[in-house]
Amino acid sequence: MNKTLKQYFVKSFIILAIIHLAYFLYGYFTFEGIKKIDIYSEFYRFKFYDDISISHFFVTCFFLFFFLIFLLKNHARQQYSFGKLLQIGFVLLVLSFASLTFFISFSFGQNAKLKSELSEKSYNKDKELLNVLNPFLYNYTSYYSERLFNYENILYPKPYPVIKEEKQVLLYHDQFNIETTYYSIDTLKVLTETYNKVAKKTDSIFDFTGLDINIVKERIIKKNVVGDSTQIIFKGVEVSPEYDKDICIFLENKSLYKPINDLPIEKQQYETAVKRYNLLYKFKQDSLKNQFQKLDTLFKKYNIQSSIVPKRLTSQIFYYAKNQERRLNGIENYFDRKKLNEKFQTLERYFYEPNYLHPNILPIFFVVLAIVWLDIFMFYILFNYKKPKTESKI
Repeated sequence: MNKTLKQYFVKSFIILAIIHLAYFLYGYFTFEGIKKIDIYSEFYRFKFYDDISISHFFVTCFFLFFFLIFLLKNHARQQYSFGKLLQIGFVLLVLSFASLTFFISFSFGQNAKLKSELSEKSYNKDKELLNVLNPFLYNYTSYYSERLFNYENILYPKPYPVIKEEKQVLLYHDQFNIETTYYSIDTLKVLTETYNKVAKKTDSIFDFTGLDINIVKERIIKKNVVGDSTQIIFKGVEVSPEYDKDICIFLENKSLYKPINDLPIEKQQYETAVKRYNLLYKFKQDSLKNQFQKLDTLFKKYNIQSSIVPKRLTSQIFYYAKNQERRLNGIENYFDRKKLNEKFQTLERYFYEPNYLHPNILPIFFVVLAIVWLDIFMFYILFNYKKPKTESKI
C-alpha cells in the first residue's frame, strides 16, 4: 500500500467522521423529549421510511459512488501482492461499515440528549417512588388475586414475613377440612462444628425419651452452609395476620414496579415495604398525600393521562386500611397503566440495553455490508490486475 493510497483512505475516513458527527448532532437536536417516547420510538431501530433512513440511503450511495470512482481512477493498477490486497480489503471493509452506520450516530445523539434531560439518578428516583406506591396503583380487580396479594408477601413489621402451612384435618368419617397456619420465619446461625455436636446429642435425647424428632425437623425450612457456619431457617411462632389490626391488603404485595438497576431485589422489596408501612401506620396522612402529589407530577413529566386526586385517593386508602372487611372496589386510582408500563419498558432499554443496531435488522444489515464490501473489493482487484502503464510490482 503506497503513500498516496494511505492518504486517500485517511481523507475518506475524515469525511465519514464529519458525516457521522452531523448525524449525531441531528439526533441530539431533534430529540423530542421523554414525553414523546413510546415503544415505537426506539433509537436503534432503522425504520426504512423516515427522513433519517431516506437521507442515509442517498448519502451512503453518493459517498461510495465517488469514493469508488476516485479509488479506481487514481489508485488502481498497482499490482499489489496478495498480502497487501488483504490489508486493503480490510480497510475497505471498515470503510464500508462506517458508510452504512450513520443511523447509529443519530441514535447516539438522541440517547445523549435523553440522558441530559433525564439523568439516571432522576430516573431511579422515579422508579423508587413507583415501587413504594405500586400496591396502591392496581386496578380494583387485581386486589382479589391471591397471587398478587397474600400474607406471605408481607415483609414488615416483625414477625413478618411468614410462611403458609396447610394441613388436612379430619372432621368426621371421611370428610376433611384444610387448616391454614402461618409461622414467622426465623434464622439461627451457628458454627458448623458446634451444630453437628448439638445435633448428635439432640438425636440421642429424643431417642431416650421416645419423643418424635420429626416434629422438630418439620420446623426446619432449610439449612445453608456458608464457610464454617451453618444457617438454619425454621418456622418460628404462629402468626395470625387475618386478625392483625396493623396489617391491610396494601402490605400484601411486594412487587416492584421497576427494580433499580444494580441493587439487590430483596433489599429493594424490604425497604419499600418499610416505607409503605410507615406511610400507613406511622406517619400522618399528609405524608401519603405528598407521595401521591409527587406521583401526579411524575405522570405529567412522562405525559401519562391520570384522574388521580391525591387528597381523595389518600382518604380512600386509609379508609380501606382501617376497614379490612370492606370489599376494595371504590378506590379511584385511574391512570393510563399501559402507556406508563410501555414508557418505562422503553426507557429501561435506552438506559441499560442500548443496542444501537436493532436485532430485527441485523441479518439484513450484514448482508448489505457484505454485498457493498465485495462489490468495492472485486472492482478494485479487477482494476488492480490490469496491465500497468509504468508501475512495477510492489
